[in-house]
Amino acid sequence: MALNGDKNRPVERKSGLDVKLVRVVRTETSEVYIIWQEDTRLGQADIHYGPDIINATLVLEKDLDSAQQAELVDQLDQDVIASHLPQFAREDLLVTVFRGQELDSFADGDPDVDDDLDGDEEY
Repeated sequence: MALNGDKNRPVERKSGLDVKLVRVVRTETSEVYIIWQEDTRLGQADIHYGPDIINATLVLEKDLDSAQQAELVDQLDQDVIASHLPQFAREDLLVTVFRGQELDSFADGDPDVDDDLDGDEEY
């Protein structure tokens, strides 16, 4: 699986929520989007494409009511998923919504050196 060079492609559409979807990962069969509402991170969507079905996990970091969740799922479907596999070409879209918060990030690689401006720390 290779990452696409068009990594941080924002998808913006006016809705009641006024959110921006920023893709951070794309492979042959999946995508990951960070969901922004102005300067606030609203959540993350992980989308996995199968031959006839699409499975998405939506993790919200802020409380949304059922109507707002449905609106966000509809925006993901229209702006992202339908461009990969239109509704008439797939059997189903399954989206599971969770409420959570980011606790930590772990990466197998070199740390981001931009955060260490004074260069005193060793890794």
